[in-house]
Amino acid sequence: MGQTKIRQLTSFLGLGSNLGNRKKNLDSAISHLKSKAGSIVKASEVYESEPWGLKNQNFYLNQVIELKTSMSPKNLLKCCKSIENKMGRSRSIKWGERNIDIDILYFSEIILNEDNLTIPHPLIQERKFVLVPLNELSKNFIHPIFKKTNHEILKNSKDNSKIYLYGNK
Repeated sequence: MGQTKIRQLTSFLGLGSNLGNRKKNLDSAISHLKSKAGSIVKASEVYESEPWGLKNQNFYLNQVIELKTSMSPKNLLKCCKSIENKMGRSRSIKWGERNIDIDILYFSEIILNEDNLTIPHPLIQERKFVLVPLNELSKNFIHPIFKKTNHEILKNSKDNSKIYLYGNK
């Protein structure tokens, strides 16, 4: 009898932290994702960025990872939220400070629009702090709704916020 191979799909996740030991928070989130969600194919460099949305807060560290998972999009979301909760994430203010944030940016070429989950992430094109590390990993990936590559989306982004390679200011 042959073994049934579980189908794994590629997902891109955006990680962010601006409280506590920001780099350690990103590393810890990646470690949790490895043990619970699938295998990490690649991780971008870490970038430091000014806050987006709510300006009066600490700068963020951001990173994007490419994950192979056999989870469904909904189960991956549950897993990400569980990791955020385990790491002490508080959800008091929209776009407020956080020790960890894990967003599903893309899940293969899937388009999903449900109450608590929209894939692709609806704000990718407005967030340079996501687009820069995403381009590092997969500049030719085509956004399934816009039908443009990550590179084209970054090139046309109107976000002019400052993004630095972490440690290189």
